[in-house]
Amino acid sequence: MEKKAIDTLLFGGMVVAMNPTFDVISDGAVAITGSDIVDIGRTADLQARYTPSETVDCTDQVILPGLVNAHTHIPMTLLRGLNDDLRLDVWLGYLMAVERQFVTADFVRLGAKLACAEMIQSGITSFADMYYFEDEIAQETAAIGMRALLGQTAIGFPTPDAANHEEALQLIRKFVANWQGHELIQPGLCPHAWYTSSPEQLAECAALAKELDVPLHTHVAETQFEVDNCHAQHGTTVTEWIDKQGLLETKLLAAHCVHINRHEMDMLAAAKAGIAHNPSSNLKLSSGIAPVAEMLEAGCQVGIGTDGTASNNDLDMFEEMRLAALVAKVKRNDPVDLPAKEALTLATIGGAKAIHLGHLTGSLEIGKRADLLVLNMDGVHNWPHFHSNPEAIYSRIVYAAKSTDVAHTMCHGRWLMRDRQLLTVDLPQAQTDAVDVARQIDQFVQWRESSPENKLAALIGRETPDTFEAQIRAKLTAGQASTIPTTISSLAAVPQPNIEHTDTYLILESDGDTAHQLRFRTETRSNDTGTAETQHILTLLNQLDQIAAGLTLGQAHYHGTADRPLRFYREYFTPDREISRTKSRQQWHLSYNDVDLVVNVDTVPAAESGESASYILEIKARALSAAEAKATVAVLQDLQQHLLG
Repeated sequence: MEKKAIDTLLFGGMVVAMNPTFDVISDGAVAITGSDIVDIGRTADLQARYTPSETVDCTDQVILPGLVNAHTHIPMTLLRGLNDDLRLDVWLGYLMAVERQFVTADFVRLGAKLACAEMIQSGITSFADMYYFEDEIAQETAAIGMRALLGQTAIGFPTPDAANHEEALQLIRKFVANWQGHELIQPGLCPHAWYTSSPEQLAECAALAKELDVPLHTHVAETQFEVDNCHAQHGTTVTEWIDKQGLLETKLLAAHCVHINRHEMDMLAAAKAGIAHNPSSNLKLSSGIAPVAEMLEAGCQVGIGTDGTASNNDLDMFEEMRLAALVAKVKRNDPVDLPAKEALTLATIGGAKAIHLGHLTGSLEIGKRADLLVLNMDGVHNWPHFHSNPEAIYSRIVYAAKSTDVAHTMCHGRWLMRDRQLLTVDLPQAQTDAVDVARQIDQFVQWRESSPENKLAALIGRETPDTFEAQIRAKLTAGQASTIPTTISSLAAVPQPNIEHTDTYLILESDGDTAHQLRFRTETRSNDTGTAETQHILTLLNQLDQIAAGLTLGQAHYHGTADRPLRFYREYFTPDREISRTKSRQQWHLSYNDVDLVVNVDTVPAAESGESASYILEIKARALSAAEAKATVAVLQDLQQHLLG
């Protein structure tokens, strides 16, 4: 029989196919022509059938499908190790400030190069990415030769590449049009999470994904805090909430799913959604351990992801496989949960199906793309080998093999690495360029940490105009406090609703300067209908001058809604000390001698004062400059004298 010409024949290795029958061929071979696998079998049989242009001797090695990283943010390789050992929301507070400052098309291109190099060395041939400037990432990924589901991000606030949600949707349409049908790139869209977009925005993303027939990739139930907020705000689980917006009607890839119940698992399974389990990131951020064994019992399609290197801190799928198997056993205290064979499945064909590319990759099968790795098995950490258990090979791969054991990586029939040498990425140049980026980021971080004003501006993403305030305070007797409402009414003062305040002052000391105070206020007002309305207010202020006893000149660097809990600000600013006060407030607005003033009479309860209840009079005048505020001092003193007699 005449032999058929092929491009490449890998022979002599143990083929671990990860196909539906889980074939393992001891002296196996894989035949490749162009981008496709054309045959798999015993070495002798394939050598008899084919004449290859290239042969690769894989004796004492394992031939595996390329690994699939089911969830990551690859440009964040440039943020690796920047802020570690923080809670998720505080970590995001730091990271998003850096992203706003530095993420550009050039930034993501460089980050993509570094990430692809690291993934290729880890035997990864396919990945699912969610980030900004995804068109640039697609260009780098395609040039390097990896396969990817790439999702352009949509968030309900300005991002590095889109000023608003509408602009983000336009970018998504353009991105999909550019890449739909590409041999390596599957474009998609990524609403970041239910809590960073409005219901209407989520629904628009779901409708667009269905219209364009592309996958939708989003974060789901990553933390208990997120789940609790969803219940509090909407009375539903996270999965139920995103289902109401239509996300389960798309080709969904749900990242994390750490805190989902069995009903949610059933919903995701029925929707044929993919789930990306990210064990390292979830453990490092203390998000929890996803119930992977229960997900698989429910019929969910689960893959394994690394998440981004800013929260992992690597893109090593061998580490993720091993960790996924171990933490699954701890989750239900059952050592048979997620055995090695199943863990490898999640990292190969399971991950490929989860990112909606299972028809192309994830297993070694005739007609599928030639995405594979060749694994050395002779390291001392993987010695000796036992053959009495037919599934021992899975244990050796998952529990003992390392990413550094990967000898060769191929994607789409193209070698990306041979003998640990990268062939499609100029890694030394990328590393040199990354040093310069890191230097610039360090300079920004040093600026941010140099003052509370800078730190807050970085957090909220904008500079805020300073305001100035002259304030006079005096302690009142109970009798004085009771007479002020009558006295001030004669001045045509406008009374405000009664207010209850709980103030926490985070004292931020600075070298040689007056300490800044970050005040977190929980304010409850009675509205016209008698219903109490509560809001949280954040104010960053410091005292500029002590003009006289009880009379100060202050500066407010920010005054606005606190959109995070007190715990966040405490961890983000790390104050030197803290003071808490609770009080009831009567308030009036008035114009006195042509100066707009606010008058407060505060009642501090006995539990706060340590004795009987105490009463404080405050008179304030706000201005746009320190000089203007100082000019109101005489008016404040005159009004105080008028009120107290």
